[in-house]
This record gives sequence, structure tokens and C-alpha cells, in this order.
Amino acid sequence: METFNIPATPLLMKEFLRQMGGTAVIDGGLATELELHGADLNDPLWSAKCLLTSPHLIRSVHLDYLEAGADIIITASYQATIQGFEAKGFSREQSENLLKKSVDIALEARRMYYERCSKSSSGGTGDDRILKNRPILVAASVGSYGAYLADGSEYSGCYGEAMTVNALKEFHRRRVQVLAEAGPDIIAFETVPNKIEAQAFAELLDEEHIKIPAWLTFNSKDGVNVVSGDSLLQCASIAESCKQVVAVGINCTPPRFIHDLILAIKKVTTKPIVIYPNSGERYDADRKEWVLALDKRKEGPKYEAN
Repeated sequence: METFNIPATPLLMKEFLRQMGGTAVIDGGLATELELHGADLNDPLWSAKCLLTSPHLIRSVHLDYLEAGADIIITASYQATIQGFEAKGFSREQSENLLKKSVDIALEARRMYYERCSKSSSGGTGDDRILKNRPILVAASVGSYGAYLADGSEYSGCYGEAMTVNALKEFHRRRVQVLAEAGPDIIAFETVPNKIEAQAFAELLDEEHIKIPAWLTFNSKDGVNVVSGDSLLQCASIAESCKQVVAVGINCTPPRFIHDLILAIKKVTTKPIVIYPNSGERYDADRKEWVLALDKRKEGPKYEAN
């Protein structure tokens, strides 16, 4: 089985993209696929619930995405926090082990995929699966503080006037340490809704001397600013100034805004751009579901953002 030498340094993303020919494909929505596999995610932990109930489903979804051609798989830790697990009655040690488990599952899926590739004589299988030895990154997901609240505030960025950069750092600190120690290739700070949380993440990476590179992706509902109303350019500049951040971009955002947002980000950064929008829906915080943007009815299909 071929191995790929991609250094876990600030050069990681550029070297990875060089080996990939300039572009790479990120996986798709985890929660949507878990639900299709039969998982019930009606829980404050959302997709992280499966770390407790059905880790085999998470591994299966990771493998599905790799066999569909994804070059980066994101762990099931977006809504996994030590505080959230402790609220469920788990000890601090158990909570940290569950965070580590999210990375272990993704690493195991990658290993299993490479084994399948080594047994295949070609890059295809005749059934639309892609079995091709190539560089694959495991990204450890860190959702925003709003994701932990499970009240939709990661889509508004409104944490209250009392919230500070220091408070956010203390909330995320041990979580980031545990995920970094678990051995992913990169940390994905996702759906960052405001400037203070971007600043908190950047300072944490520096203060804790995190050796694993990271990306920061923001979300926008107007195609100009992040969802809190903070300037996207200011937020992206924070990512640009942090040496451990190796890419910056947008996720969980309507596709119609993506082109202009890319152009805006490129004004303040030379780092690679990460893009994974939603399917065009909006989040209804009252109903706690994704709905069609033009859907005014009480009933409607559910969607996941990523």
C-alpha cells in the first residue's frame, strides 16, 4: 500500500493540494447520511450521538464518502463537546475518550479504504465506487459554541453581550487539545459565526502550541458578512494572521453567495480557500430543522447544512 508524505506543518494544505493537482474534494453532510442509515439524531449532541450509540454507522458513512471520491473526511465531532457529554452524565475522562473516538473512527475508515484499494487492480469497481490510492486527510471537526447550545445560534452568532474571547477559549480549550492529541491531519473549525470566536480559535492555537494545522470556515446569510453581521474580511484576516491556520473559507452558506465570498476572502489571504456550502436551505431555529428557503408551510422537508 502506497504511503503519502504530507507534513503536519503550516505547509500541509499547500503540499496536499500540490499532490492532488491543485484541488481536493471534501466529504458531504454527515448527519444526513447517518439518518439515511437509520440513525435517530433528535438530540442536543446531533451527529455526535452516534459516537455513543452506533459508531459503526459513522465509519460506514466515512467509507461511503471515500468511495465516492472524497479526499478529506471530517470527524463526527462538530457538536461533540466535553460539556455536552458531561450534561449527559459522562465523566470528564469518558467525555474526552468520546472526542478521541471521533478521530479514531475516521482514521480507521481511511485505513480500511486503503486496504480495499490495495485489493483492487484498478481505480474503479464497476459499481461507481472509487478505489484509488491517493492522499486523504482526516479533519477533526470543532463546531462553534453556538453548536453546543443547540439553539441555532451558530446561524446567528448572537451569544449575548456577556460572552468574551476569553470565555470562548476556556470553553473550547480542552476539546481542542484532546482532538489534536488524537492524531488527525488537520483541525476544522467550522461554521464560525462571529469575530470573537475566530479570535478565540486563533489565540488557542497559539497559546496551546497546537502542532496540528487548522482551517477556519465561516458562514454567511447575506453574501457579505458572517452571520453575526461582523465583517467577513476582518474574520478572514484573523485566520490569515495565524500561522497554524493553513486554509480559510466558507461552509453552511447558500450556494448563490459562494462566488462573491471567495473573491472577498482572496482580498485578505493567500491561503487555500475551503468551500462547502449547504444545499440552499435556511435553518428554522423554532422548528430545529432545515427548510426550503421559500417554504412557508408548517410541514416541510428537513435538510442538513453541510
